[in-house]
Amino acid sequence: MVVAAACGGDDSAADGAAEATADAELGHVHGLGTNPADGSLFIATHSGLFRAPAGEQTAERVGDSLQDTMGFTVVGEDTFLGSGHPGPGEDGPPLLGLIRSTDAGQSWEPVSLSGEADFHALEAAHDRVYGFDGANGRLMISDDGGETWAEREPPGPLLDIAVHPSEPERLAATSERGVFVSDDDGESWRPVGGEIGFLAWPAEDRLLLIGASGVVQASSDLGASWEELGSIGGQPAALIAESPDELYAALPDGTIEQSTDGGRTWSVRAIPSAG
Repeated sequence: MVVAAACGGDDSAADGAAEATADAELGHVHGLGTNPADGSLFIATHSGLFRAPAGEQTAERVGDSLQDTMGFTVVGEDTFLGSGHPGPGEDGPPLLGLIRSTDAGQSWEPVSLSGEADFHALEAAHDRVYGFDGANGRLMISDDGGETWAEREPPGPLLDIAVHPSEPERLAATSERGVFVSDDDGESWRPVGGEIGFLAWPAEDRLLLIGASGVVQASSDLGASWEELGSIGGQPAALIAESPDELYAALPDGTIEQSTDGGRTWSVRAIPSAG
């Protein structure tokens, strides 16, 4: 699971959450994912994809591309989905639509909506792909790996989306108005409180949220109430949960924090490579 911050735009929390320092090559993180093939952590940024091998903190660039990978999610061993914009001097339409890599990010191929969509958030769950297209303000759902899509009306511009771990029709999303939940595949939405932030849904009774303060919150009642856990120590830029205990979050300078106790305590997992 993965979430991704917007690159540019208006005064949404996505811009503030993902603001990077000028001298950090791994700044402006949009998304995170772990490769089940080897446990390495992949970091999608404004200036390319980076990889931190299991057990190592330094994240190095994958290949030579400076592609601005906005949406990013891992769907299997060495297999990723993404979206965004070509890097400086690189070929491709300004909006890449949905793209796929089957070699752990070394190369990418178009899947659909090339030149049309810019997915700022991507989720792969239950053999489906869920995405928020920031260019057109629409929530998209695909049952065939992203080849074709059904369109839904979101509750405003979304920063992040999360999918219930056992009910594919139940979704959570955050917008400037807070957290919303849908029980019918995104056809309708209800506000449940909470603030705009990044979401993860690692267990049926555990919806996680990190807001602008960096405090991790957990809800066991679909967002009706929230329990404060630990803090990542700054504004978040991305959040994923590989299990109820194993979480990863990005800070504005590109540092990736890891929790092994469900968000109560955090330590550095990966740091920016030299610029």
